[in-house]
Amino acid sequence: MKAFVFPGQGAQFPGMASDLHAASATARARFDEAQEVLGFDIREVMFHGSEEDLRATDITQPAIFLHSVLLAEVLGEAFTPGVVAGHSLGEFSALTAAGGVRFADGLALVAERARAMQAACAAVPSTMAAVLGMEDADVERICAEVPGVVVPANYNCPGQLVISGEVAAVEEACRRLTEAGARRALVLAVGGAFHSPLMEPARARLAQAIATTAFTVPRCPLVSNVHATATSDPDEIRENLVAQLTAPVRWTQSMHCILGLGATEIVEVGPGTVLQGLFKKVDRGLAVSSAALPEAV
Repeated sequence: MKAFVFPGQGAQFPGMASDLHAASATARARFDEAQEVLGFDIREVMFHGSEEDLRATDITQPAIFLHSVLLAEVLGEAFTPGVVAGHSLGEFSALTAAGGVRFADGLALVAERARAMQAACAAVPSTMAAVLGMEDADVERICAEVPGVVVPANYNCPGQLVISGEVAAVEEACRRLTEAGARRALVLAVGGAFHSPLMEPARARLAQAIATTAFTVPRCPLVSNVHATATSDPDEIRENLVAQLTAPVRWTQSMHCILGLGATEIVEVGPGTVLQGLFKKVDRGLAVSSAALPEAV
């Protein structure tokens, strides 16, 4: 069985999807549709913008969603998932590619999610940090001991966890984690504290948008970030997408779930190769690949 997985924020790069746009009439039509949904032509930033231009949350998230979903569409009959999953933002790409929401609706949700997250980031000085070489339980314990808001946000793979919260609390957690033996605890250049309680205003805004969006049963199960379990139930998927904004991304657990369902091949759909590398951390012998443009077209 093949699992198709979709990357999250951070996978963007200058020129992304320009080759896809040039090679595929389907992609060009979707970009036209995206301009209608977004109210601006995101092609200009994706194809010609700098790394800094692409880093803005309200650009990054729609750009990665577009790149990922278009790749899945261009794959056509080669898109044969037994299960899909996505890292954070990628969960929206996975759901859309699997037919759980219409393309325009998925993009509109991603755009609202991005705007809401950017507003929440502006309200409170906050950040994230990568912690390497430490057991998850130890990171959880130390975060719980630090004054202020700092929580585990992304369980990326064994020995790699991202924490999130108020700037001072994250910096103090990094100091304590380093003293406790972490190989590295490094504050990241991000817009704010994603997947933490500080995203509560964004969660409320997204909940309103999701409540008015039509969801259908996807063509295969979707593994949720929040629970690391597979579901095809539209109501469960709605709840999970809302909860995801303030809950940690349990990607390590999601990978184990995907493999436990019988996946023998992992195909990453979207920019970058980060998720393939994370799966290799779990199972070195696993077959991983990328839905690259030459095979798609």
